[in-house]
Amino acid sequence: MHKEEFRLKFFMCVIQSRQLVRTPQRTAGEASTSSMLIPKPPRKTDDLKSLDTMDNPDTVGDIPIMKTECAGAETKVSRRKGSRKSHKKRHDYGAKWIMTHEEHHAAKTLGIGKAIAVLTSGGDAQGMNAAVRAVVRVGIFTGARVFFVHEGYQGLVDGGDHIREATWESVSMMLQLGGTVIGSARCKDFRDREGRLRAAYNLVKRGITNLCVIGGDGSLTGADTFRSEWSDLLSDLQKAGKITGEEATKSSFLNIVGLVGSIDNDFCGTDMTIGTDSALHRIIEIVDAITTTAQSHQRTFVLEVMGRHCGYLALVTSLSCGADWVFIPECPPDDDWEEHLCRRLSETRTRGSRLNIIIVAEGAIDKHGKPITSENIKNLVVKRLGYDTRVTVLGHVQRGGTPSAFDRILGSRMGVEAVMALLEGTPDTPACVVSLSGNQAVRLPLMECVQVTKDVTKAMEEKKFDEAMKLRGRSFMNNWEVYKLLAHVRPPVSKTVSHTVAVMNVGAPAAGMNAAVRSTVRIGLIQGNRVLVVHDGFEGLAKGQIEEAGWSYVGGWTGQGGSKLGTKRTLPKKSFEQISANITKFNIQGLVIIGGFEAYTGGLELMEGRKQFDELCIPFVVIPATVSNNVPGSDFSVGADTALNTICTTCDRIKQSAAGTKRRVFIIETMGGYCGYLATMAGLAAGADAAYIFEEPFTIRDLQANVEHLVQKMKTTVKRGLVLRNEKCNENYTTDFIFNLYSEEGKGIFDSRKNVLGHMQQGGSPTPFDRNFATKMGAKAMNWMSGKIKESYRNGRIFANSPDSGCVLGMRKRALVFQPVTELKDQTDFEHRIPKEQWWLKLRPILKILAKYEIDLDTSEHAHLEHITRKRSGEAGV
Repeated sequence: MHKEEFRLKFFMCVIQSRQLVRTPQRTAGEASTSSMLIPKPPRKTDDLKSLDTMDNPDTVGDIPIMKTECAGAETKVSRRKGSRKSHKKRHDYGAKWIMTHEEHHAAKTLGIGKAIAVLTSGGDAQGMNAAVRAVVRVGIFTGARVFFVHEGYQGLVDGGDHIREATWESVSMMLQLGGTVIGSARCKDFRDREGRLRAAYNLVKRGITNLCVIGGDGSLTGADTFRSEWSDLLSDLQKAGKITGEEATKSSFLNIVGLVGSIDNDFCGTDMTIGTDSALHRIIEIVDAITTTAQSHQRTFVLEVMGRHCGYLALVTSLSCGADWVFIPECPPDDDWEEHLCRRLSETRTRGSRLNIIIVAEGAIDKHGKPITSENIKNLVVKRLGYDTRVTVLGHVQRGGTPSAFDRILGSRMGVEAVMALLEGTPDTPACVVSLSGNQAVRLPLMECVQVTKDVTKAMEEKKFDEAMKLRGRSFMNNWEVYKLLAHVRPPVSKTVSHTVAVMNVGAPAAGMNAAVRSTVRIGLIQGNRVLVVHDGFEGLAKGQIEEAGWSYVGGWTGQGGSKLGTKRTLPKKSFEQISANITKFNIQGLVIIGGFEAYTGGLELMEGRKQFDELCIPFVVIPATVSNNVPGSDFSVGADTALNTICTTCDRIKQSAAGTKRRVFIIETMGGYCGYLATMAGLAAGADAAYIFEEPFTIRDLQANVEHLVQKMKTTVKRGLVLRNEKCNENYTTDFIFNLYSEEGKGIFDSRKNVLGHMQQGGSPTPFDRNFATKMGAKAMNWMSGKIKESYRNGRIFANSPDSGCVLGMRKRALVFQPVTELKDQTDFEHRIPKEQWWLKLRPILKILAKYEIDLDTSEHAHLEHITRKRSGEAGV
């Protein structure tokens, strides 16, 4: 279409959709930022001091990270600073980092003349398909040929049709599928040298010298063995006359990169393995369903989950559902555990509960190595307590179903990094595994991670359970400590109260708020504090809507969505006098505020109010909880993961509806205010063709490029499109406008539909991530609060007026950090209610590459793998 004709239709659509609103003008020739990528600017020193001794951003598990950034591209906006009032100002800042033509050319030709094979091996895991899709599409993007290896190592040995070249369209519509589309199998042949010789022959004949293996530690160990023998295998093949000298020379070395796919999360060296989060989704869905029937009949349920050698699933499930007891192989119970268990179940019933939930990992043992089975536990409870007790063994249902948003994004990011690692590999580069550290992709030597994983199993076999717990990492130990506090420690019966702490929700509701309140209240009670709950936020604090909470008050709150306390967006400034009076009346000595951007700004107002009202000089901490994920000082907010999964589920159904009609494009509007987190991450998880956000301005040229891209897509076998739009990405280019534009330009080529998801994104039961995250945040906030109140006790009263007495508790990379709200002011764009720097913006190029856009890929900063060593027992770890 001619550009002038396009512009004419463009402005016709504007007139149809709404009256034009005047916006800042771009200078002549000013380029759009939506398709430009930049090399990474010099890294800044992170001077934030972590107050969480159990979280170290420089380690993964107990393995120090020697590589800090994903080699994927980074958008210009990801390092952008300053006000967002002017698109021009943002563009000028980014212009310093525009990639040169030579760098762009090198990125696009990185894979030319190379071939990559990808296989899945061992047990299947949800999210493997996302990784396969990313490997295929990024490999093709770089110019490489990419091959599927069907049926794992067996397909590699058998060759023939088991090894097929992949195309861009061949991985379409596999993102939302569970399991592995290319198949997986246990292969005895590959364990023998003869089998590996056949596998080498099949690779050499196809010119494949790069192998991406997605599986567990056994699969990855096999890949490393294959690589170490590669030269000898080629020599034997050449001597036998099966390959020529030229073929042997061209295939002189084999690059291996592993991605860990395992629902057990049993691989040391990564925070999460592909499939773990989805397995937790399946488990929690079943636990929530069982809870309702258990409550009806006052039953005890014993649920057995997978985890032969690792108790991660059982442990996180227990935190996420508020289980009464959990059995895991890493930490067997004491010899008199039967007495403790029965007393715990009886106490729970005495406090008014109508049910008991016990979680058992399939590999649970006692301190003598004797298995503890679900039936053993059932018989014990029935015999000693007489409770109606049932057993449910979840089995392989945990491996099935649609992958969660987390696993889709994890698989996609790992796949991108795997291709970069393969194409950058040299004969001297050891086989590596791509891992997750906080929100970063990292590369670690494969066999060192495998060795630490084996050391855990060995420690358990030798009954060195303390060492096994340490080897699992500080994150695992942190989960265990929080569980023990909430499930095993009795609240004190003494009437003496240490301190009085109030808990409240502020802002819009978010799934996980109730879990955070429950954790805060119960940890406070365990510490001997008097805990008050405030209804309806700051408005309720001003009106005196305050009551004392006991242990049973928050029973069953973990899995409930919304805000049981009630929440409002009202800020405290106009009610300082009433708030101060109620702080004195109820003797409130500390305040835990759970909420979104209003909670953060409310905290700032409380700091200002201290100048006028001494009563406001009490410690307070803000726990970020909002679907928008826009609170400064934290990479993640409670509730965002639940909203993201809601959007993904809806997009899956919408895409499925287009499978029958064909040639249809859907425009979906997401929440988030000015923050594009939900639109971007949902776009990556749902396989969107475009995601419009405020942080990355777009113009008529970008809209034209998106329409033309979809026109070309309709000529392929993939005849559907998905476009996401953040609700406030642009005041002129509304959802109606974009719908009208796509409808007009797609006439005769594709139909357009629109869908505004609205408040369904704020509802629903919280995901396992949000439940676990909220529980740990609440526990950590209350621990900090107790210490800060003692620190602020002066002359018989609490007086806290230092900057660090009012903090936001946020996750930064891997560390949970308390940051003074006053220090976060400079990092905040108050006009648009977003942080000035947001880590997830660097993921946008991945979204565009996977949607087949011709964009620049930043390879200016290469990731260098360095030697790592396992930390000795007793050293600080994550």
